[in-house]
Amino acid sequence: MKAQKNFIGPRLRQLRREHRQTQAEMARALGLSSAYVNLLENNQRSVSVQVLMKLSEVYGVDWRDIVKDDGPTQLADLRNVVQDPLFSQTRPDIEELRAALDHAPRLAHSFITLHKSYRQLTERLLSVTEGDKDTARRLLGTNPETVVHDLFRQHRNHFEPLEDAADDFREGEEVELDEFYVYLKRRLDRKHGITSQVVPVAAMPNALRYYDETERRILLSQGLDYPNRVFQLTHMLGLIEHRDAMDRLIEGAGIKGAREQARCRVELANYFAAAVLMPYDRVLREADRTGYDIDQIAARFGVSFEQVCHRLTTLGREGRAGVPFFFMRIDKAGNVTKRFNATAFHLAQYGGACPRLDIHVSFRTPGRVIPQFVEMPDGSRYFTINRTVDRPVLARQTQDNRLAVTLGCAIEHAAKLTYAASFQMGDPGLFTPIGINCRLCPRQHCAQRAHQPVHLELPIDVHRRGETRFES
Repeated sequence: MKAQKNFIGPRLRQLRREHRQTQAEMARALGLSSAYVNLLENNQRSVSVQVLMKLSEVYGVDWRDIVKDDGPTQLADLRNVVQDPLFSQTRPDIEELRAALDHAPRLAHSFITLHKSYRQLTERLLSVTEGDKDTARRLLGTNPETVVHDLFRQHRNHFEPLEDAADDFREGEEVELDEFYVYLKRRLDRKHGITSQVVPVAAMPNALRYYDETERRILLSQGLDYPNRVFQLTHMLGLIEHRDAMDRLIEGAGIKGAREQARCRVELANYFAAAVLMPYDRVLREADRTGYDIDQIAARFGVSFEQVCHRLTTLGREGRAGVPFFFMRIDKAGNVTKRFNATAFHLAQYGGACPRLDIHVSFRTPGRVIPQFVEMPDGSRYFTINRTVDRPVLARQTQDNRLAVTLGCAIEHAAKLTYAASFQMGDPGLFTPIGINCRLCPRQHCAQRAHQPVHLELPIDVHRRGETRFES
């Protein structure tokens, strides 16, 4: 009878990485050669009993856990997962699956767990909708806001064709800041035969801007201040003059559906307008000069605080990039109403943001910038600034129409921002532990948890009462 061969490559690699060792360092600890450790990790040699005993002695692990072979089971699980119609266009073959288990076993396990959670959530939704698969499919389907977010993420929040169009917008003509509104009106009239006028709020009680394509006329509400009137006209010129460029970007992303395409055009036109009003090189120079002081940048270009925040997330030109930022806007109920991201930070897509983010606190101090250092559950750290912004008032019922925004960057960029200058960066107590939101956060010991996570079950101890009813 042949002796059984034990291959331990993935587990040996995982053990080495857990101890933050190179192959050479592990080889020295075990009294082996680096070449032999490399062969073991790549399953080109079976492990001997002597090496197993040495692993147990040096690393304090049970040798039975090392040689336990659950590869066939995991491979079967992976093969089952990728049969989901979700992966019909990108289904990996059996060799790719084996390679994933050999070289990234924990990633493969996490992928299986994630898919299991997805299936469970789907089944829950079907039960809530009483088996109505059409309703469940609509609820699970991608909405236009997600399509916009994915389009911007795909391009790292930067669209070079629109930047080029914005750079050429003035056609070499120097236009003073306080004359730009007149310049836009004249351009619309002379180049496109479109007039524009400001009308009383009562004439458009539920709109800030309306383009009457038949009459060739743009109406702007008196509820808009000067910077926003300029922005709206620039937005319309983007839609009129560069519709083809926007449609190419949308088509290139494979976006289907009239609603989704229209929503993407709106945000691409907003992008273009911001790029025109804050030209790339000039706004980046101003950001570097002021330490990303948003109020100074807004004053320099005659735009709003929120418009600057949004523009700073787009400065990703190759070889001339600014600090990568994420941007989020919420209403007073905590609903996320806008999000753009050029970082690895996880932004909430549905419902509210984490209650421990100081974006919520900013409603108590309108107009003041509140800095905050935060740490995500995965250990990544960020620096954020938070402030309220006011929306146009169109009626007595819409007074105090206030939102709040946060702009954040990875901690390694914080020193470039003037808002972080007064903090001791090395202070371990500087960081607030946060999550995406309660329904997606795995932190158990949080005094502000409002919901159980949907993707895991937190333990419940009837003998202990924590700070909230979700903590035991």
